[in-house]
Amino acid sequence: MIVNQWLPTAHYGDAMGDGARRLTALLRGMGYTSDVYALDVDAALVGDVRPFAHPAALTGDITIFHYGIQSLMTPAFRSLRGRRVLQYHNVTPAEFFAPWDRNLCLLAARGREELATLAGHVDVALGDSEYNRRELERAGFSRTGVFPVPVNIARVRSNARSPSLEAILDDGAMNFLFVGRIVPNKKIEDHIRLAAHYLRYVDRGGRFIFVGRYDVVPTYYSAVLGMIKRQRLLGESVIFTGAVPDKELAIYYQYADVYISLSEHEGFCVPLVEAMAAGVPVLAYAAAAVPDTLGGAGVQFSPKNVEFAAELLGELAFNDGLRESVIAGQHRRVADFDEAHAARALTALLGSMS
Repeated sequence: MIVNQWLPTAHYGDAMGDGARRLTALLRGMGYTSDVYALDVDAALVGDVRPFAHPAALTGDITIFHYGIQSLMTPAFRSLRGRRVLQYHNVTPAEFFAPWDRNLCLLAARGREELATLAGHVDVALGDSEYNRRELERAGFSRTGVFPVPVNIARVRSNARSPSLEAILDDGAMNFLFVGRIVPNKKIEDHIRLAAHYLRYVDRGGRFIFVGRYDVVPTYYSAVLGMIKRQRLLGESVIFTGAVPDKELAIYYQYADVYISLSEHEGFCVPLVEAMAAGVPVLAYAAAAVPDTLGGAGVQFSPKNVEFAAELLGELAFNDGLRESVIAGQHRRVADFDEAHAARALTALLGSMS
């Protein structure tokens, strides 16, 4: 049986693309013929992902379409003759981009409009979280379910070494980590407010590290930098690394004392799973799919109050008993995302399609 996967863009380090490629490995290990096809493929992935123009893209007995953006794949998927599985990774609501980038705002709005055109044209629609599954129901899909992103846990548990980077991170300061793109829904401005309060009123020895691309919404990133300047935060207390290779990412997790998420919109949030897998206690604002992904683990809070969050951050940083308890709970939760669980979920999915 041929099980194809489609995704509009295949970028190295992107959660949707990484998940699709891990799913391919699982499918091949189970004896299926499987490839990933994309409209836009990074040079680094040319050997792993085929161009969508390849004739074999249309030959799947089952085709899994990873949806997260408007694209030419949508009408092609609607017209396929084989079984069709929609895997919904969410589309960030347009209002997050409206003040910053008109084109991204329009793209997000169209993405949600286009999603609804697939209702009634798929065999099953899956969200990678319960939050996303409920969105599918509201969009008009009848048969829905949850299929979590297959997370590459091994990459953050590796024994990577980089003496120069380790020397920077292992200087006695507490390292507070965020991983992801610097975009409006992640609410980086709230991270800066949290950093300012923490460094002034809780502990001066903190370093807030942001690992991920900052060129997606340049106007937003510029506003964040302006806010850092107004808050008079020292350069070494707030660091933006840009995108980093897997080896360096593993090191940032190794030396992180707390992982922080203040995002107001997530469809799944892979870094939460990575942080749990790396043994880093998580402090997270409980919004959108974050409670689904954490499943009761970590330290979650709501409503959003950065002064309160700064106090919680101090407790997670210095209260050893609390840290151990939180890490133990996260260790139990992260087992739900291992390869064995993913293989069982995949077996159940394909069995339901026969």
